[in-house]
Amino acid sequence: MIVRRAVAGDAAQIVAFWNPVIEQTTVTFSTELKIEAGVRADIAARGDAFVVAEEGGSVLGFATFFAFRSGPGYARTVEHTIILAPEARGKGAGRALMAALCETARGQGMHSMIAGVSAENDAGVAFHAAVGFAEVSRVPEVGRKFDRWLDLVLMQKFL
Repeated sequence: MIVRRAVAGDAAQIVAFWNPVIEQTTVTFSTELKIEAGVRADIAARGDAFVVAEEGGSVLGFATFFAFRSGPGYARTVEHTIILAPEARGKGAGRALMAALCETARGQGMHSMIAGVSAENDAGVAFHAAVGFAEVSRVPEVGRKFDRWLDLVLMQKFL
């Protein structure tokens, strides 16, 4: 497995494993399915801040970071997204992606990274804790999906 900067050609594979997560789970609060053009645009806009794990020509997962909030006071804090294909879970792809992403953020002068994790995603909370994130807040009922309110766990890692 290698971790590398994402390229436009990765968009179709990313959409293929990201959309079922959107459609079927509360891992993300998003309800809008991703389209290849949108993912290609994000890859182009984020550059080194969008990485994929690949093995044998297959994209196993991706991680990306982006501004946490607008305004110059937040310029050194980023938020991230990480999504793995089902066959990649438990094989080290997530850890490899997060290590590369944190290294890139650190290299760009970032001070901290935020993870917004669904409180229903116990595996996501445990994963982030295992890679050095600490829970800093639980925000009740800020997301809505599948006709119910969802809580958000905010986790932070200093880079």
